[in-house]
Amino acid sequence: MAELIVAILKQKELSFTVFDSEWPVTLTGFTEVWIVGGDGTLNYFLNQYTNNELPLVIFPGGSGNDFHWVLYGQIEVEAQIEKVLNGQVKRVDAGICNGQWFINGVGIGFDGAIVHDLIGKSKLAGKASYLLSILKNIVSYSEKSCVTVMDSAIISQECMMLSIANGKRYGGAFHVAPKALLDDGLLDVTIVGCISPLRRVKYLPVIERGEHLDLPFVKYNTSKKINISSPHMLHAHLDGEYMASNTFEIEVVPNKVAFVV
Repeated sequence: MAELIVAILKQKELSFTVFDSEWPVTLTGFTEVWIVGGDGTLNYFLNQYTNNELPLVIFPGGSGNDFHWVLYGQIEVEAQIEKVLNGQVKRVDAGICNGQWFINGVGIGFDGAIVHDLIGKSKLAGKASYLLSILKNIVSYSEKSCVTVMDSAIISQECMMLSIANGKRYGGAFHVAPKALLDDGLLDVTIVGCISPLRRVKYLPVIERGEHLDLPFVKYNTSKKINISSPHMLHAHLDGEYMASNTFEIEVVPNKVAFVV
């Protein structure tokens, strides 16, 4: 992927610098940042360069590339380069969870357990790794009691998973938050309550398609701030990067990041 981008830019006689083994100490002197990677690479960049104001471009180089899909859809590399070279700058929201930046979403509970299970393992393309981990955890994972405090609601219940999303999908094309918008100043909160292992298998494709928000065991809301607490230590992920805690303080930061689209 990176080699193709370099070849195209050379052909167009454009000036650029490639960093393929380490991140630059400073972004001074650059006009744009092009990143080849997945949601986790973008997450690293946001937390490494917290004050960056340069416009970004993300090319798919990860296992899921969900945020890339939200921004650019299904597009070939050559077509994306042409698009961004003639594109406009669009500012999108980001979020902070326990002091860490995220751009696509936070998954707590079952989603976090899946990411924990994938630590140190070679990831397969697309959602294959995610699906294999789901099959492993779908029977064994037990719901945890959580209190979720939002702008307009407080929900206390046993939860299988909680999704706090800025983008529409994660996990390699699972449309967990089909109504989410990147620039509305809100985070989409989806809470999945108690559900038997057999029904989990049944409804997995429904969640994948984003048709789950009206199911009786699902609660959906939007909020600028979300506080989640539990007596249990909960597995979680930020843009696919693992973390664990029994409390989560989450807040949207409107218009935080600029992308060329």
